[in-house]
Amino acid sequence: MTESILFFFEVLVGGLLSGTMYSLVALGFVLIYKASATFNFAQGAMVFFAVLSFVGFMEYGMPFAVAFVATVFLMILVGMLTERLVLRPLMNQSEDTVLMATIGLGFVLEGLAQAKWGVEVRKLSLGIGDFPIPWIADNLKLFISALDLTAGLVALVMIVLLTLLFKFTKIGLGLRAVADDAGAASSIGIPLKHIMLLVWSAAGVVALVAGMMWGARAGVQFALIELALKALPVLIIGGFSSIPGAIVGGLLVGAVEKVLEVYIGPYFKGGIEAWAPYMLSILFLLYRPEGLFGEKIIRRV
Repeated sequence: MTESILFFFEVLVGGLLSGTMYSLVALGFVLIYKASATFNFAQGAMVFFAVLSFVGFMEYGMPFAVAFVATVFLMILVGMLTERLVLRPLMNQSEDTVLMATIGLGFVLEGLAQAKWGVEVRKLSLGIGDFPIPWIADNLKLFISALDLTAGLVALVMIVLLTLLFKFTKIGLGLRAVADDAGAASSIGIPLKHIMLLVWSAAGVVALVAGMMWGARAGVQFALIELALKALPVLIIGGFSSIPGAIVGGLLVGAVEKVLEVYIGPYFKGGIEAWAPYMLSILFLLYRPEGLFGEKIIRRV
């Protein structure tokens, strides 16, 4: 009995920590949505572009830290160009128009990344092994991956920093005002252009961090773009406009898919974790479409 309980907790904790990897990707979506009420379909491409550029810089001989800083500046530049060339001309257009623009932006980033760095799968080492931590395995009998634990800590730090930014700074107040009513925020002197520039730059940096975590596990490859699809259930469950919701949604998705895969998967010949998050998100769309932490949207017709 004790062994079965320990095994359940091992699966559950492993799923929770894996869920933080989804949360890191979802954070980028939330940042854009809070500022523009638009789902950024280019976020998956930004993850791929950022981490592939990071690896490419190191292939040019840059040390790890220098390559990281260079990639951060590159993603800030991507954010600046996106705001200037894509969003600013579409500022007064419909949400659907901006949504289509982000789809196009995603294809552009995918093409640029592969044209510059190629299509080969790269190995990325962060000096963190994807193996159980010895002390935890020996004393707690839980085989928790060091990489998953690191991703959890990184996600925790980012959620704290972003929450503090949104709640206790003038920039955060401006972001919340723009999210509520961009026209009213502009009328009282809040610089929409600067706000959008900041948000897209921050989303680029978040994409880099998420890409580094995923690249260290699965390799730097085109398949990283599919992370956007796994982040969608996270956003539906947590709420598109909630930073804490991205974390909670990721934890819930990670836990549910791992537990179902281990305990129910054998009856379906495996593969449950590939579709279980989407089934869970459908239930939320039916009974709580705003998510756990999202705000109810009331539209007059």
